[in-house]
Amino acid sequence: MRPDSPTMAAPAESLRRRKTGYSDPEPESLPAPGRDPAGSPAHLHTGTFWLTRIVLLKALAFVYFVAFLVAFHQNKQLIGDRGLLPCRVFLKNFQQYFQDRTSWEVFSYMPTILWLMDWSDMNSNLDLLALLGLGISSFVLITGCANMLLMAALWGLYMSLVNVGHVWYSFGWESQLLETGFLGIFLCPLWTLSRLPQHTPTSRIVLWGFRWLIFRIMLGAGLIKIRGDRCWRDLTCMDFHYETQPVPNPVAYYLHHSPWWFHRFETLSNHFIELLVPFFLFLGRRACIIHGVLQILFQAVLIISGNLSFLNWLTMVPSLACFDDATLGFLFPSGPGSLKDRVLQMQRDIRGARPKPRFGSVVRRAANVSLGVLLAWLSVPVVLNLLSSRQVMNTHFNSLHIVNTYGAFGSITKERAEVILQGTASSNASAPDTVWEDYEFKCKPGDPSRRPCLISPYHYRLDWLMWFAAFQTYEHNDWIIHLAGKLLASDAEALSLLAHNPFAGRPPPRWVRGEHYRYKFSRPGGRHAAEGKWWVRKRIGAYFPPLSLEELRPYFRDRGWPLPGPL
Repeated sequence: MRPDSPTMAAPAESLRRRKTGYSDPEPESLPAPGRDPAGSPAHLHTGTFWLTRIVLLKALAFVYFVAFLVAFHQNKQLIGDRGLLPCRVFLKNFQQYFQDRTSWEVFSYMPTILWLMDWSDMNSNLDLLALLGLGISSFVLITGCANMLLMAALWGLYMSLVNVGHVWYSFGWESQLLETGFLGIFLCPLWTLSRLPQHTPTSRIVLWGFRWLIFRIMLGAGLIKIRGDRCWRDLTCMDFHYETQPVPNPVAYYLHHSPWWFHRFETLSNHFIELLVPFFLFLGRRACIIHGVLQILFQAVLIISGNLSFLNWLTMVPSLACFDDATLGFLFPSGPGSLKDRVLQMQRDIRGARPKPRFGSVVRRAANVSLGVLLAWLSVPVVLNLLSSRQVMNTHFNSLHIVNTYGAFGSITKERAEVILQGTASSNASAPDTVWEDYEFKCKPGDPSRRPCLISPYHYRLDWLMWFAAFQTYEHNDWIIHLAGKLLASDAEALSLLAHNPFAGRPPPRWVRGEHYRYKFSRPGGRHAAEGKWWVRKRIGAYFPPLSLEELRPYFRDRGWPLPGPL
């Protein structure tokens, strides 16, 4: 290579300039935003949670949206004016029981916006609450931003439904959503609607509130199993779980027929995730991230293997608090002006000179400290419950459902029972040649040939309660007699909760009865599976005897229920 070639001349010229102290008058170009001086993409720093807040709010808004969607579709039929358990009757009974108390005391015992509304049209009230919740949650889900007022509105609206929802809202995930939603209020600024509110960084106290929540959820679920059914200790529970869970899905059919060693592995893995992994939260950033990843993967497996409403989707939400901006950065696009780029600039500003504290920041810090003190105080009975050998699960200790106990499947049923509702047009219900026709529910097992449904995160509340009713008697579940009366009258609202009405386009049945069956999954490759049957069922006996519309008149009047149809 010639020494006077351009490739050799450039370094030489540079060397002469350095020796003489000469510098080029042209200034060096600044690195592009979001890039380091070498021109490569800049990486977010650890320890900030701007993007974490966006992900948390979107995830929480998604669960709220599903919950309010379920409420909008089903509340009228379950707790409306002519619902199976009308909330107007429930409110009046509650009001009568506390008639010697002040209005504020009654409200504090059961806080709900419905106390302030006109009860003459409860269906409209319930729809209004659900539609408001759908609208606000949609806004937060789409934009990823919220303020305290919007999140408090979501929390108050859903609490208003839970507190009047009677047995239909008695599931543990209702309180879990309210506690998660309460923490979500303090993620946000008071007024500002911005995805990156510059003067309101995500509070570490609130983040630890979410982490404390997922710690209690998982540890509570693990302890209730170890202290509960023996099959959790001898590792045989998964031999039964997929078949006997409330609403199985198609994947559960195949998982149920897995080898025995796979079921033992599942049970051991469950104990590891619920009893040991929660303590990773307190072992530093990397262990906390591992905790979050494992918990989210565990919930994803549960979603795939069963229809557990929005429970597992909701349980993912507090796990997101384990990740900082550096961990979640891959979820967001890069480039000048992007959220990622703006967070990087805010991180640089934080590392520089600290701004003078603003009055709003001081108030916010005081509010966060107060929240931490409140959570610590309300956690005392919850911790005592966790440590107790008589641990109870899915219980709240205050009417606001702020800090609660959790747990799931402390005992596993070894056989699956189902209640099948049947009707007949025959005038003689006891005749041996009477033809009885089955009603089909939206999701719960009925027709053995029908494929199990796949609906998570949606939730059919009636189907779940039918699962519980099958292990009790109809005397413990008087709403099922109310349902039978509505079927006798071909009530349109009640029938909308079902998948198939055998009397559609015909006069309503003269009699309705409940039959008790035992269900088992068919064996793949076996005779029943070859006939297209997912289930094999065997009759146990009568659940409740044949009922006619006329003989239910006094039963309905005693309970203050509206009479279905023209009695």
